Order: sequence, then C-alpha cells, then structure tokens
Amino acid sequence: MYRLYIANKNYSSWSLRPWLLLRERGIAFEERLVPFGAGAFEGFSPSGKVPCLDDDGTIVWDSLGITEYLAERHAGLWPEDGAARAWARCAAAEMHSGFGALREYCTMNCGVRVRLEPQRPAVDRDVARVIALWHEGLERFGGPWLAGALFGAVDAFFAPVALRFQSYGIALPEPAAGYAERLRALPAMRAWYEAALAETWRDPGHEEEVARAGTLFADLRATG
Repeated sequence: MYRLYIANKNYSSWSLRPWLLLRERGIAFEERLVPFGAGAFEGFSPSGKVPCLDDDGTIVWDSLGITEYLAERHAGLWPEDGAARAWARCAAAEMHSGFGALREYCTMNCGVRVRLEPQRPAVDRDVARVIALWHEGLERFGGPWLAGALFGAVDAFFAPVALRFQSYGIALPEPAAGYAERLRALPAMRAWYEAALAETWRDPGHEEEVARAGTLFADLRATG
C-alpha cells in the first residue's frame, strides 16, 4: 500500500493535493502526518519537504511528481481526451510553479478568517488569472470539474486555492464561485478541513504570515 507523508493539514497546501486525489479517486493509502519543524521531513524525503510518497520502497517526492507517478498506475487521473488532458496538465503545472503573490500573501491556513490589506495588485492579478483558468476549463470541457465530468488531478492542484479564497474572503464571480464551493464540498475536502480545524499545533512562521496579510477577525481552530 502507498504511504503518503504529509504535514499539518491546517497549513500544508502541497500535502493536500495528492492526499485529496487519492481519497477522492478511492485509491488506498496510509497517511503519515509529520508536523512542521526544523528537519522534520529529512528522514524520509530526499528534498526534506512534503508531500512524499513511499510505494514499497520507491520514494516519490513533490506533488506533481507524485501525481504523475500515480497517473501511470491508475487510469483517469488525467482526462482521456487529448485536448482536455493537455489543458489540464498545463493548468496544473502553472499552479505548481506560479501564483507567487497569492502564495506569499494568502498562505494556507484553513482555520482563520482574514481581512486582506488593500493595495495588493500582484495578488489581484493572480486571483484574476485563477478565475480565467477556471472559467476556461469549465466552459471548454463542460464541467462540473475543470477538465470535464470527473474530478481529477488538475482539480486537486487547485483545491488549496479554494480554501485560501475562503480564509481571506476573496469574492469570486460565477462560475468560479460555484466551482470553489464544489471543491470545498467534496467529502475528502470536508474531512481535511475538519481535521485542520481540530489541530492544536501552531507554527510561528505560518502564523506570522497570516498577521502580515491583513486583519485576523476569526480563528476557528481548536485550542489546547
């Protein structure tokens, strides 16, 4: 059975992607959650980062690398249609390597609600590009998912963005708003989110990022 190493569910957007893909597509795996901390992942991950997949001794790291490894072994994670598959791979790769301002200012923190500081044009540009990609995929391939009728890898790559938009109160037009709601309503997404709220770990670096982003007006996380 696959063993997937992840970090705190409240913070780890990279971990969410393969975890969600595996859960939603019914692929069995064992979860190993290792909290953030200096050197925490070095014993099992070549890069010292998560996610990291162990397939009976074959170690696969990086969310995109894991996705491609899984797609070679499980049909349908990328679309069967060639045009949809090409688009989905490009959109996922753009998410994987881009959107730097959105990542920097709206870091993953499932349990908070933040009023963003105004005058962040780079964030606005990234949000506009996400919306454009979502609209293009939904319109070209008919929805309800980005590349067609089935939830797949490209949707898993954008799932953390749907949580970021919720945490930072970023309003979306239709059909992007409906798509974000569908992502958050997935059974596996609900399970991830509920587990994130139940975590009592706090990582100082991640908490400082939230403080820099704007005004914290609600914290839904458990304490203890």
